[in-house]
Amino acid sequence: MTSNDISRRGLLGFFAATAVAAAPVSANAFGIRRRAGDFRRIAMYNARTGESIDTVYWVDGRYIRDALNEINYFMRDWRTGQVIGIDPRAIDIAAASHRALQTNEPFMMLSGYRSPQTNAMLARSSGGVASNSLHMQGKAADLRLRSRSVAQIYNAAASFRAGGVGRYSRSNFVHVDSGAVRTWGS
Repeated sequence: MTSNDISRRGLLGFFAATAVAAAPVSANAFGIRRRAGDFRRIAMYNARTGESIDTVYWVDGRYIRDALNEINYFMRDWRTGQVIGIDPRAIDIAAASHRALQTNEPFMMLSGYRSPQTNAMLARSSGGVASNSLHMQGKAADLRLRSRSVAQIYNAAASFRAGGVGRYSRSNFVHVDSGAVRTWGS
């Protein structure tokens, strides 16, 4: 058993524990019992493009391809228009964090996918941008909520131990990614 299995199990367990459940079925995914009616939903808006998304992207143990395609487009590099497949695990971490915060306010997404050109431009103008950022692999998002503090979002995301979580208090956002489990920031 790897730490990835444990963190994935914890994330799935959270969704299973908080999902609207109907009649139980005999299924076992990553060591937890699933129930019929399990779903995952993500709600975000992008102030730079004026776009919003509010979609159920996973139902009863399966990702919904059309919903993932909508998310891929929504999380595109808005500077270049380039779209890639966003890692569903990154979406899971963001959605679980949002659900744990118990708010109806959608996340404001500051950054999703970044093309190598956009990442290089941002790295030149800011010391806080990694040259090998997981944003370039579609595995990261920078998020904020008006109704919750950076510390609250950070603590919710970090509690799942399912990927990287960075706290950027001065810039008022939290970075979540589906890379190795780690935390940073102040």
